Parts: sequence; C-alpha cells; structure tokens
Amino acid sequence: MALVQTNHSAGTNWLRLERRGVANRAGFISAIILFLTVVSVPVLLPYLWLLVKSLTSSDDAVSRAVLWRSTAIAGVAYIGAIALALLADKLRKPALSWAALGIVIVILAAIFLAPHLTLDNYRFLWNRDIGGTGTTRMNLMPSIWAALGSSVVFAVSQTLIVTLVATPAAYALSRFAFAGRENFLRGLLLLHAFPALALTVAIFIQLHYMGLLNNLMGVVLVMSALELPFAIFVLKSFFDNVPWDIEMSAVTDGATRSQAFRMVLLPQVRSGLIAVATFTFLRGWEEYVFVQTLLIDKSQMTMSLYLFFVAQDTMGADYGMIAAVGIIYLLPVLILYTFTQKYITQMSFGGIKG
Repeated sequence: MALVQTNHSAGTNWLRLERRGVANRAGFISAIILFLTVVSVPVLLPYLWLLVKSLTSSDDAVSRAVLWRSTAIAGVAYIGAIALALLADKLRKPALSWAALGIVIVILAAIFLAPHLTLDNYRFLWNRDIGGTGTTRMNLMPSIWAALGSSVVFAVSQTLIVTLVATPAAYALSRFAFAGRENFLRGLLLLHAFPALALTVAIFIQLHYMGLLNNLMGVVLVMSALELPFAIFVLKSFFDNVPWDIEMSAVTDGATRSQAFRMVLLPQVRSGLIAVATFTFLRGWEEYVFVQTLLIDKSQMTMSLYLFFVAQDTMGADYGMIAAVGIIYLLPVLILYTFTQKYITQMSFGGIKG
C-alpha cells in the first residue's frame, strides 16, 4: 500500500513539474515576444507611417485618421501572425490559415484605407514642377531619375573600389608576416575611429588642388578612402578563420597561389565579401555631408541631396511628397537587402559562420 502511495505521489510530482515547465515556457516566450515588440515598434512604425503618408492627401485630418487606421490594421496583422506562428503545430492546414489572415488584412485595408489613398504625391516621377507655387526652384535641379542615377553610380563605384582594394589587402595582412604588421593593423583601427567630419576642410582643399572638386568621382574616392580601413579589418578576420591547410592543399595539388586565392579561398569568405560590399553600398547610398560639401554644382546631386532640396523647396509644407521621395530613396536599399540578407545574417565578425 505504501509503495502504491509513493508511486502515486511521484506521478503527481511529475505532473506538477510538467505543468510548471509548460507555464515557464509560455511565460518565457510571452516575455520575449513582448520585449521584441516593444523594441521593434519604435523602429518599424516610422517606416509604416512614411509609406502611408506618401499615399495620402495633404489634408491633416484625413492623414491622421489614415495613419492611425493603418497602425491598427498592422497591429491586427502582427497579432494574427504571432498567433498562427505559435499554433503552427496544431493547425491542420497552416497555409489556409495564413491565406485567411491575408484576406482579412486586405479587406480591412480596402474598407478603411483605400478610399483615402492617392498617387498624387508621386507626381515628381513624371513632373519636375513639384513646388506648385510658380516660384519653384525645381528647374535648377535634376530630375528624380538623374539623382537616382547619380546615387547608383556613386554607391556602386564606392563599393567596387573598396571591395577590390580591401580584399587583397586583407589577404596579405592575414597570410603574410612582415615588419610593422601589428602597427599597421592598429593604424587601421585608429583611422576608422577618427571622426571623418574633422577632415572636411582638408579634403575640400586637397580635392581643389587635385582638380576633383565639384566632381562626383572625387567624392567617391574620398568615401572609399574613409571606408577602406573598416572593410580591410573585417575581411582580415574572415581570411584568418580559413584554415591555412586548405590553401596549401590546393598549392600542393598544382595550383598557383593566385589560383588558390581565387578558386579556394574566395569562396570560403563569400559571405564576408557580400556583407562588406552591402554595408559599403549602404554607406555610399546614404552619404550626405561630403556630397553636400564637395559637390558645388547640384546638377550631380544624389538622392540624399534631392530629398533635402525637395523638403526645402516645399518649405516643409508638403509632407506627403517628402514621404514619397523618401520611399523612392528606400526602395533600392530594400531590393539590395532582399537579395543579400542571407549572407548578412551569416556574417560573424571574427570568423566565418557556416
């Protein structure tokens, strides 16, 4: 009888522990979701409002109503997505549930948002006269397409220069021992930590004497020089974590050092190369200070300058149009991130993450 009671007591304890474990897990997951939500809302909400504002009229009352309605619909979508994700194991047809959630969101948007949306704020895509006052300075500015092209040329050129120079430099620092190597690495860190804005006057004078002032490629060279130390240091960490034996095995099999570098080593650090190239592109795409300072003739202005001049030209009154330019400004970055996100998430400073 005592043995039965003991077993029954042990069974009860196991059930209690199981319930406690389930409760603790549920509480932990809830706390994590709550924390991520609180952290993410201040970051994501401005982007949602930027998109909605670019699609609404300049009427303040209507604009505010649409902003809060879109926030509520986004909240419904977020809560529904979390619920479906947590219940994924219990749903018989998860795809059907996600489709139902999508249909609900589309219906809510069609009822509460669609009647108030407009594309009028995007008229700068086909009409340069966006001031609407007759005294607009848009005739002194390039079109949005010219500014977009200048930004692409600027960012792509900077990315190519930094990547092509930083890769062999990082390889040499990783694989070869030479006098002053450690001091050189310390110098790279010091150069990256040095405030670039303190060099603005010196760079302005230098470009003037080099004949590169008011030249887009001059700004490209300046930004490439400023970004190189960080790119070299990061890529060196990736090369450091590729085993030396892999490269030597290729050399032993008859490959030259150049062939081993191109065919064996570079594929091993592909994630690092793509991540560094992506960050360099983003840095060039968002650059404003040096572009504003070194490009006196605004006919070569980039998208960052274009956004500033649109805001100045409209005197801050047409927030819908400013938001629309901001959306166009963000699109290339979103497209780039869509294709490179899997490599960026694999990036690990100090080594390769498989």
